[in-house]
Amino acid sequence: MIPLRDTIQSRNYPVVNTLIIVLNSGLFLLELGQGTGFNEFIFTYGLVPARYSMPQIGAYFSASQQVVALFSFMFLHGGFWHLLGNMWSLYIFGDNVEDRLGPFRYLVFYLVCGLASGLFHLFIHWHSRIPTIGASGAIAGVMGAYFILYPKSRILTLIPIFFLPYLVEVPAYFFLAVWFLIQFISAASSPAQAAGIAWWAHIGGFVFGLIFMKLLLNIPQIGITSRLRRAIPRGKTHRFQVLRPVGSVDGPHLYGILPI
Repeated sequence: MIPLRDTIQSRNYPVVNTLIIVLNSGLFLLELGQGTGFNEFIFTYGLVPARYSMPQIGAYFSASQQVVALFSFMFLHGGFWHLLGNMWSLYIFGDNVEDRLGPFRYLVFYLVCGLASGLFHLFIHWHSRIPTIGASGAIAGVMGAYFILYPKSRILTLIPIFFLPYLVEVPAYFFLAVWFLIQFISAASSPAQAAGIAWWAHIGGFVFGLIFMKLLLNIPQIGITSRLRRAIPRGKTHRFQVLRPVGSVDGPHLYGILPI
């Protein structure tokens, strides 16, 4: 299932969500410029569980590098399609979550979800020497928040069936529940130390996003959130519109109204 757009229009321009997308894209270009130092770059700024569980490996890294890696891994990607898939999901779900939380709380929420997903992956793969990179865990937290905030929103989804594109509009709670089930099945069927997609980071990020969002909804907004809202332009994000045409049984024509 490939999400194309949701039907919820945000009231404010998602400045933090946009900056996160720009930052991820810029750091990906930085990765491409590493040349022969690419592997060293990834092992330094990616999340390698063995760096924390094995003192003989951790000794090669400073204390600041160990702390920085817990956050920097979520801004690096292994390839163009990895980056594109993550940023597209963040573009679809992140603007509405930021609209609800405000830019400052959304930034904190995103970073804490990414950290939680990394720690979850770290403890599941405690002795792994394989670096993990990608924003997937943080974005999974955003998707968990979307599940809480907008369960009845609808997601236009592309489902390829025998190489033919099939478009269907499904409720957000159904789309995200199926997505989570796929992550869980994939994690359960993958060997503990296998390389590839960090399924458990997705699961940890999503679950933490659910819990953290529940907590944030019960905490009143602080003054900085209101000030940032007033400082940010009120430009709205585009909302996907679905046209449902009607026509007579015998007539060859269909008609519909598209609000502009």
